[in-house]
Amino acid sequence: MLFSSIIGQTGVKQQLIQSVQQNRLSHAMILLAPEGAGGLPLGLAFTQYLVCENKQENDACGKCSACMKASQFVHPDIHFSFPVIPRKTGDKPISTDYLTEWREFVITHPYGNAYDWLQFIGAENKQGNITANECQDIIRKLNLKSFESGYKILLMWMPEYLGNEGNRLLKLIEEPPHNTLFILVAENQEQILATILSRTHLIKINPLDKEDMIAALISRANVPPAKARQVATITAGNYREATFLLQNSDDDYHELLRSWLNHLFTGNRVGLQEWIEGISSAKTGRENQKQFLRYFINLLEHTLRLQYLDRSQLAFSDEEIDFAGKLAKLANLDQIQQIVEELNNASYYIERNANGKMLFHALSIKLQHIFKKKPLPAL
Repeated sequence: MLFSSIIGQTGVKQQLIQSVQQNRLSHAMILLAPEGAGGLPLGLAFTQYLVCENKQENDACGKCSACMKASQFVHPDIHFSFPVIPRKTGDKPISTDYLTEWREFVITHPYGNAYDWLQFIGAENKQGNITANECQDIIRKLNLKSFESGYKILLMWMPEYLGNEGNRLLKLIEEPPHNTLFILVAENQEQILATILSRTHLIKINPLDKEDMIAALISRANVPPAKARQVATITAGNYREATFLLQNSDDDYHELLRSWLNHLFTGNRVGLQEWIEGISSAKTGRENQKQFLRYFINLLEHTLRLQYLDRSQLAFSDEEIDFAGKLAKLANLDQIQQIVEELNNASYYIERNANGKMLFHALSIKLQHIFKKKPLPAL
């Protein structure tokens, strides 16, 4: 994978490239990136840059023999480690057993998370792990001589799945063979073994910039600009969530919200019932219900920002900003705070499999009371 194929993250790309060019390369590092920010693609691109035989100023060449192998994830000096599951009872699996599936996954889901990977290999409700057997296999591989490159590289994805057995790797991390590199790609710093965390150089990666997300959604997913801006705003720098949202919904959240509020303010009970039937249907799905509520919360935030910022500085379309301006006339600060609290509560209950029809009925009643400045009913 090339750095040029990765969405945004220009600063981190340059940091990694310069660490090689200026001979300041740490032998053990953690790329700590939130979900959907591109931690795994950055790790993959970095390994390809390291083995490239004709490094360019800002990227690997993409044409040499080493690049061709690295891009297909078959370079003999780049080893991968990731969570796996037993294929059958009594198995003691290691990452090598899943290399075929891994290669397919990183090509088709480079911004995927651990859940996506485990479902990809049929884990269902099984818990993935990086096992003691895996640690032994890592030690064996990294004590071999390199085949083609000047480096021997281990790219471990999701070291959070490494339990106390990870302490077996400490001596190798502290005193690695010559030109042996550990590149760990993680999402949650608190779940990484403290003994490993203290022995590695931590590189923190921010969520994707909104404009980079918008450009990527337009160019890669062929999303219309207005929809791309809407989705980028909702998903807050998480490209994995953005693509999931686009794949699982054709809804226009702005029109969905406008319709809901119109029914609430006009007292159109029949229209409201039909709206609730639609939003709570299996076709819509829980994830889209949560995203819709998040969109409403973001619009309410913009309603407040309109009082202090020029509209050109806001992320929504002109139509949505005009709508936010109308909301500002219908609800004061206290009312907006109450609405946001109710929307967050609803999202919490959706995650816990609340009945969609009952939830949106109750939420509709509560919003009507808030807009009319009436005490909330006990539901």
